[in-house]
Amino acid sequence: MIHNLSDVQSKSIGEGTNIWQFCVVLPNAVIGHNCNVCSHCLIENNVVIGNNVTIKSGVQIWDGIIIEDNVFIGPNVTFTNDKSPRSKQYPDEFLTTVVKNNASIGANATILPGVTIGEFSMVGAGAVVIKDVKPHSTVVGNPAREIIK
Repeated sequence: MIHNLSDVQSKSIGEGTNIWQFCVVLPNAVIGHNCNVCSHCLIENNVVIGNNVTIKSGVQIWDGIIIEDNVFIGPNVTFTNDKSPRSKQYPDEFLTTVVKNNASIGANATILPGVTIGEFSMVGAGAVVIKDVKPHSTVVGNPAREIIK
């Protein structure tokens, strides 16, 4: 289901995926099966989203971001793709950020470019992730640090 108040230009959207109102999905984005993209999201061109992914409201997924299967992305999570942004000056290639299978990212977390968030890891709400997150770990804070459960 693609809501009639969204602008979805991609034809590469899997069966059973819902895209709600006020979303923009650019033409080269790839979105898997059974995903839920909540309202007010932007998905750029050089993006791959796996199956069974939940993207809550207010998330922008920029070029160079790969999201694997069964990932949860909380409301207003902020991804970045340029370590040295300047107006009207673009890198030849954006850094790749990967969110691995079954990872969860809490509301309002910020993910800097070029990091990998490991399988089954948890990023706490409001965390600022500046380096890779190990599989099966939980990180919180600014900068995000691993905590023991």
